[in-house]
Amino acid sequence: MQNKKSYIFPLTIIAMIFFVFGFIIWLNGILIPYFKICLELNNFQASLVVFAAYIAYFFMALPSAWILKYTGYKKGMVLGLSVMAFGTLLFIPAAYTRTYGMFLSGLFITGTGLTLLQAAVNPYVAIIGPIESTAQRVGFLGLANKIAGIFSITVLGSVFLLNADDVIARAGIADIAEKAKILDLYALKIVVPYIMITLVLLSMAAIIFFSNMPEIDESKVEVEGISTDIKHRSGVFKYPWLILGVVAMFFSISCEIIPVDGVIIYSRSLGISIEEARHFPTYTLIAMLMGYLATIFFIPKYFSQNRALQFSSIWGILLSAGSFLGDGMVSIYCLILTGFGTAMFWGTIWGLSMRELGKYTKIGGAMLLMGIIGGAILPVIFGRLIDVNSHYPQNAVLILIPFYLVLLAYSSWGYRLEDWSFQSIKRAVFSNRKSPTPD
Repeated sequence: MQNKKSYIFPLTIIAMIFFVFGFIIWLNGILIPYFKICLELNNFQASLVVFAAYIAYFFMALPSAWILKYTGYKKGMVLGLSVMAFGTLLFIPAAYTRTYGMFLSGLFITGTGLTLLQAAVNPYVAIIGPIESTAQRVGFLGLANKIAGIFSITVLGSVFLLNADDVIARAGIADIAEKAKILDLYALKIVVPYIMITLVLLSMAAIIFFSNMPEIDESKVEVEGISTDIKHRSGVFKYPWLILGVVAMFFSISCEIIPVDGVIIYSRSLGISIEEARHFPTYTLIAMLMGYLATIFFIPKYFSQNRALQFSSIWGILLSAGSFLGDGMVSIYCLILTGFGTAMFWGTIWGLSMRELGKYTKIGGAMLLMGIIGGAILPVIFGRLIDVNSHYPQNAVLILIPFYLVLLAYSSWGYRLEDWSFQSIKRAVFSNRKSPTPD
């Protein structure tokens, strides 16, 4: 276990990693309308961008844990970045051939590398310092991630979606041959940016490879500055707070992704132009940035991790209801403002789920990453709901409310469950007793 001074350096390196993959992953919100135009897709088909990017978490999380047993955290990060670079490189031939399947393959491979990277990074961050301040450390990293996302969407959004409404209009009146030329040229906008992204990923891998980042001792846990040995249970499923944390992660990731990656197609369904709508993911990320700042300043000094998760769940329920009931820009801004609360999800769930796992830390982290499959499935359903509710697309937003209710349940009692017995469940739900492990 590292003292505060000694983990500043590795956290700085990891912040650089979060910036890099934040630049890539939040670009999906721009890729969805971009592919919808140049490949002539409907909302459901375009939402497969998110599906391809996040389904890799489910299939590759457990293999990533196995790989990390042999590579360690540092080399695992290097390998993850290298695999991501191969995935982004596939975008080049995909753009020249305008092949959606190849784009989706590139997204899946990038997601595979990102899964390995996150399988190494997130447990590392969770246990490198006191477990009760995990959300605070993740908040610091989240700032880097969201600043990168804002930069990515602002800069590359202005490249990929510049004059998009004009492209749609010209393609709509052109004959088949002329339309193909217009869309082929439009598809090539992605080439130069993705060459640069690939080079940055490879450079980041080299930086980490030659750095002196320390490995960590998973057999100990630090609580309030005191490092103690962990008593292991007989299996990973004996940790209810972890298993329920996986369920919470499944739903939380959709609450985080839909207001960023789905807000443009949602806005389009309400009659907003692409020129205006392309800025909305940036607004959501700014709201999330404010949420991460709140995490850094208030957790754990003023609010425990579970209290922050409770607040953000209730915040999401109220704003989702507002988005459903509102019209036009009111509905859109309510959806955007949910980002303030969703910024608190990742760090608080990791902090509540990863405590005292010891030798199960890698597998526990992998299981949490498997929960990210919710980001592959539920946004696609959101896109489909927009398609089938064209008369009142606000109906699609209702999908978020039960997600937030699950998170509210986890933050209220699920994280306190010590075993699967009826008595333990009863104590967790009805007792005001604090969990014997830190929040």
